Amino acid sequence: MIAADQLDARSCVLLRLGERRFALTAEQIAELVAPTRVFRFAHRTPEVDGVILRRGRVVPVCDVAEKLMGRRLASRRFYLIATRRRGTSLDWIALPVSGECELITADLTPAGASDSPHVAAWLSHDGEVIEVLNLDALTPGPSEFSPNASSSQPEAHR
Repeated sequence: MIAADQLDARSCVLLRLGERRFALTAEQIAELVAPTRVFRFAHRTPEVDGVILRRGRVVPVCDVAEKLMGRRLASRRFYLIATRRRGTSLDWIALPVSGECELITADLTPAGASDSPHVAAWLSHDGEVIEVLNLDALTPGPSEFSPNASSSQPEAHR
């Protein structure tokens, strides 16, 4: 049983990847946008599908479904633009999602030592236990998709 002092009521956004739901804390969300053109380029970061242009920013698109479910998303309904703190700045990451997103308030249970690194916490909603994601563990850092880290040679297509 979880002690009441371990619970943390927070606003979260539920997102759908295929048949599963995951969550991010609401303060990590910048916006939800309709699918847009993804610009692909030669690089050596498999976690980055390409980039989208949003509000004057170049935003890397990271399909985290493969890490979470073992397969990439077949269809993309929206991009959830999430933020993550890197030092003193905020980076934007575009996460493809396959269904509706929902804003809820839920009690978060902290992740345990035996949980996967991508789990920041757990929440319960409508009888379902949902993983609250740790974007740092799921997405590459700035140095991994910076121009200095990209390849000058075209990447072989899979």
